Amino acid sequence: MTRSTRERIVDEALRLFAERGYAATSVAEIEAASGLSPGAGGLYRHFKSKYEVLAAAINQHAARTRSQVADSLAELSAMEASADLEERLAHMCRAGLAKVREESELTRVFFRDLSQFPELVAVVRQGLLQPMFDAIVTWFMAQPEYRDVDLDWAGIAAVLGGSVVHYRLFQETVGELPGHAEKDQFVTAWVRLAVGLLPSPAPVR
Repeated sequence: MTRSTRERIVDEALRLFAERGYAATSVAEIEAASGLSPGAGGLYRHFKSKYEVLAAAINQHAARTRSQVADSLAELSAMEASADLEERLAHMCRAGLAKVREESELTRVFFRDLSQFPELVAVVRQGLLQPMFDAIVTWFMAQPEYRDVDLDWAGIAAVLGGSVVHYRLFQETVGELPGHAEKDQFVTAWVRLAVGLLPSPAPVR
């Protein structure tokens, strides 16, 4: 699919911000990477400032996350009739790992540059991070095995979701896998711990 000029500017700017940092990236460099004449002001036909490009990237990723969370929940719901609980848990874990990996550029920008933009930190928190944790709560509460189980699902989501986020963030920031555990090892352990930490499932009615 051909990207519009605006989309190219946002995508290339985020890539450059992730590689070099927000302050170290010039408008001319963004223009050049986007296929525009560097220094000719092409970026300003679409955005008022470099900050507006950054804000657009953050908001677009937040909007995409909300859509992806909804799609993932629908896909997981469709699995219920044909998959056992451990298979569903593994699918959810892998979806979370894929999502965090997809946001690797945004992650680097977040840790390096966003502290100076608290309003954008709020967008990341409310639009990207919290929806992932909320989705875990929604998923557990929808499973027939746990329909009548009264647990602190928010706390469980914080532990299980936090480990998924940490696995990818550790790899992204340190350059190695935590504990040198490969992804399949992590998923298997995550599923076993998730099942083991929960009470015995109630009979399906």
